Amino acid sequence: MAGVQGFPEGFVWGASTAAYQIEGAATADGRGPSVWDTFTSQPGRIADGSTGDHACDHYHRYPEDVALMADLGIGAYRFSLSWSRIQPDGSGLANPAGLAFYDRLTDELLSRGIQPVVNLYHWDLPQALEDTGGWLNRDTAARFADYARIASQALGDRVALWSTLNEPFEHMALGHALGVHAPGRTLALEALPAGHHQLLAHGLAVQVLSETSPAPVMLINSYSPARPASDDEADIFAAGMYDLLQNRLLTDPVLLGSYPAELGELPFVADGDLATIAQPLDYLGVNYYQPHTVRATSDGPLPFDIASPPGYPQTAFGWSVVPDGLRETLTALRDRYGDALPPLYVTENGCAYNDTVDAAGECADPARVTYLDGHINAVRDAIADGVDVRGYFVWSLLDNFEWAEGYTKRFGLVHVDYDTQRRTPKSSYSWYRDLITGKS
Repeated sequence: MAGVQGFPEGFVWGASTAAYQIEGAATADGRGPSVWDTFTSQPGRIADGSTGDHACDHYHRYPEDVALMADLGIGAYRFSLSWSRIQPDGSGLANPAGLAFYDRLTDELLSRGIQPVVNLYHWDLPQALEDTGGWLNRDTAARFADYARIASQALGDRVALWSTLNEPFEHMALGHALGVHAPGRTLALEALPAGHHQLLAHGLAVQVLSETSPAPVMLINSYSPARPASDDEADIFAAGMYDLLQNRLLTDPVLLGSYPAELGELPFVADGDLATIAQPLDYLGVNYYQPHTVRATSDGPLPFDIASPPGYPQTAFGWSVVPDGLRETLTALRDRYGDALPPLYVTENGCAYNDTVDAAGECADPARVTYLDGHINAVRDAIADGVDVRGYFVWSLLDNFEWAEGYTKRFGLVHVDYDTQRRTPKSSYSWYRDLITGKS
């Protein structure tokens, strides 16, 4: 297969999903509850009052979904494991039926020539661990290492690339500081230990994976350029604070072995933690959606407000479409971390629009095509500028349960009718297939 012009030989084209967002089968085969099962059961938490109990029923329909991936032509599929499906209480012996599902899925992918890129954690902590403090409890990091060992012993001979965590900053900020995601804590800056303990879990898991699997390992972080709302000194300072939290807080310790100096001494960091966190990484995963405009404020739980930058087209989520922000993100990582930065994968990039299937059974989403084309060109520009980017994964393969937004936001290349579970590839699916196969 010929490569896509402007991208290096062997560049990986893929798509991403997450377990709670697509699997459904919430109580099947011994799966235990996660924080998201608890959160979605609480009135008022989810925009449409829905849950992930059924989602896309990928647990039962994975052969159909893998066939869609094969037709799409992707070389890799990034998916997450459900910790509570593998260890229903977050500790102890593995659940054989839960592991068997991921065993079947992995083999199905490989039979279709698709490399499994496996993420251990995408926000769905077993509720039993949350009941003992969750990510505010250091012991959760040790339990995560045990879980990583179980997953690696089961799948490590076939996984192409491991990821430990997906977006620990968002999980800390949305789930523990602001309370809009599970587990719904509202700790503001007191949530910082939840980020630290996730990084500690990451470091311990890297050690385990390096011992038990030949596959390389990465961490996936999200990044967003921070732009002050005005030339006012307060807004400039606020943008710097947001940049520190979003773009440096959970990357500096991994790549540089220290937290940003501006934070001073952090009482929850124990001796040896930073050495554990700074385990050598093979790759860094980069999730990007938009830059943020930052304004100083004294009215909220944090000393700044963030908003989508004005003057750009917007998605159905109200997020601004700024493709060059992805180039800026990739080059900024290179400039900030230099030789400490491992090669990069763009592990999430995508958009929500109000996609519908017409009377002819087709789903046209030209705005998504424009979005993807712009952002893929931005990756090409970053590569031309010398950034070592090895692959690009669209978010998402399927429409899915979009966390606090429920089923009101559609990110997929494939439309899902949640009543019938019918899959309908969108026009963006055809466009991406043509890009990968060199027909566009």
